[in-house]
Amino acid sequence: MDTQEPSARSPVTAEFLDTLAGAADAAQALSQIDARRARIAGGGIFSIQQNVTCVDDAPGQVLLRRFYSSAAGTFPVNGAKRKTLTRWTQRLFVEGRPFIGEGEATLAKYFDDFDQMRAFGLRSVVNVPLMQGPLCYATFNVFGTAARWQPEQVLAFRLLALAAARWVPVAPGLSYRFDATEPADAGAAA
Repeated sequence: MDTQEPSARSPVTAEFLDTLAGAADAAQALSQIDARRARIAGGGIFSIQQNVTCVDDAPGQVLLRRFYSSAAGTFPVNGAKRKTLTRWTQRLFVEGRPFIGEGEATLAKYFDDFDQMRAFGLRSVVNVPLMQGPLCYATFNVFGTAARWQPEQVLAFRLLALAAARWVPVAPGLSYRFDATEPADAGAAA
């Protein structure tokens, strides 16, 4: 886990984006993005979850497969999990908007693997949906050790997510739907 202090200046620059465009493959590009994420967030974990839900999957849930992980020993690439309709899935997969969670109680509520996360001292998250039209085909996930995010950090993560989008393929046959209009935890703040 990286424990360096967050940078006061945003490391998401035109020069970085130009360098990133020359990456040989997704692994190299996402490693470069992860290094920038660490400069912004300090300690924490970065991952990308690819949405691999298809028409044969049950409605009202998504199947996510880890495409990239900065902590592959604990959160391995290709690890999969199903998510049902909550305020988290509503925000990302229905509304196509980022989810910002702060505090251990929020992480425990939305992430069933929070006990593993706790060992890393994680206390906050920014999830950014990667969109193709109305479909969220992946989530760009930054988990931090700070209790709260600063607005400039959230903006930088959203810019990094845009830069990462070209390196994350859309799963073949991607298809999902949520029939309920309100998630089970509708009263929760996002």
